[in-house]
Amino acid sequence: MASPIMWLDKQSGDMPHMTGTLIRKNATQIVDLLKAGKVSPLELLDALEARIAEVDGQVNALPTLCFERARKHAKNLMKLPMAERGVLAGLPVPIKDLSDVEGVRSTQGSPIFTDFVPDVSDVMVRHLEGEGGVIYAKSNTPEFGAGANTFNEVFGKTLNPWNTSRSAAGSSGGAAAALASGTAWVAQGSDMGGSLRNPASFCGIVGMRPSPGRVAAAPGSEIGGILGASGPMARTVEDLAMLFDAMRGEEREDPISIPHDGVSYLEMARTGPRPKRVALSRDLGITPVDKEVAEIVMAAGRRFEEAGVEVVEAEPDLREAHECFQTLRALSFAIGMKPLLENHRDKLKPEVIWNIEKGLALSAEDVVKAEHQRAAMYQRMLEFFKTYDLLLAPATIVAAFPVEQRYVERCDGHEFSNYVEWLAIAYAITNVACPALSLPAGFTSENLPVGIQIIGPPRGDAQVITGAKLLEDILGLKGSTPIDPRIA
Repeated sequence: MASPIMWLDKQSGDMPHMTGTLIRKNATQIVDLLKAGKVSPLELLDALEARIAEVDGQVNALPTLCFERARKHAKNLMKLPMAERGVLAGLPVPIKDLSDVEGVRSTQGSPIFTDFVPDVSDVMVRHLEGEGGVIYAKSNTPEFGAGANTFNEVFGKTLNPWNTSRSAAGSSGGAAAALASGTAWVAQGSDMGGSLRNPASFCGIVGMRPSPGRVAAAPGSEIGGILGASGPMARTVEDLAMLFDAMRGEEREDPISIPHDGVSYLEMARTGPRPKRVALSRDLGITPVDKEVAEIVMAAGRRFEEAGVEVVEAEPDLREAHECFQTLRALSFAIGMKPLLENHRDKLKPEVIWNIEKGLALSAEDVVKAEHQRAAMYQRMLEFFKTYDLLLAPATIVAAFPVEQRYVERCDGHEFSNYVEWLAIAYAITNVACPALSLPAGFTSENLPVGIQIIGPPRGDAQVITGAKLLEDILGLKGSTPIDPRIA
């Protein structure tokens, strides 16, 4: 077995010369090495621990580490024949600090749970470990995942590796910053109003919100809810597809989880059928978008034409998106967090209190209206995808904003009414249960990443991944990360 030191060489660009080439390799390459017996899970953990010590203090992506637990799990995994080590074969994976990991501090970014250590892992974590994932860290998140800027009273702010004065977005901001700064090869995240797609866009990596039910997770208080979804994050589309293969599958603890359909998303990324006709929209017809961001996304989307794909400027009718999502999100907060408001109001941030109270104030008529709106948009979306294979739009309406700013208050002359409204370009897609992926599309004049959102029809996860891989190859931005954090 090669020693980790044998993998060290001098790197160009931002990466310092003492950083191992292991950190720079794609996750699919790492798994190939694992399966060939050329590197062990323990050596990967050593490389990550060294990299975290080197750079994480500059971005605060992975505030909770569990290397002792990880090495124990890795050693047990190594006792198995290679064919029984799962899709990931010992690849280390960080878990967002909204999901419990047995024996590891799991705070949800809240002072209420500062010292909570669960006895049982979330079903998603158990599933991932069963496919050979080795959990070594918890990634930072806003309190209860609320708000697309990763800061909390327990661990503080997560900073964007491209410019440490800027936000990494959220709520999977810690995961995205870890990927961008080389302290993770892949990462788990979750998404309700863009919490996978926003940080992917801000940090120049790939993040996908799958179709509801593709990835089983503990339902909590809201059994059958489809607003939230756990999903994969990575530096490349192939790496993301491989992690998705390890994450997806049915678990009876999650009543909406979907049985494995036999499709390999990694194989689809490599050989799946190309889209023939895609729709491209600068704003989905529902939100302001920063002009520079819009132009970067529109230019990137048009490059599908280089592969013979027809690109048409069009968007579905999503006019009810704001009212519908705000109502259903508030209902979800009320269902899940009413006891926290009653017993720990003084420890909740104001945005969370506002969302819970908004939910508790809803009438039955409000909820009925929102469900009717969602059903109408869903039907229109199904009709839209009879004409187009994919829908392209910005993943976020701005590039990374100053980290001190709690949320985007205004854009292109429009002032938002609350801390969620600026996320409409993402949550409109959440409403209609479509899979969506953020892919690096280019950089602003300040060298900040911008993501293009690639949206597929309901259950069209494979179409999204195939289209994303095609556009990734055309744009040629793969390999932009990892980078050393860039101090403002």
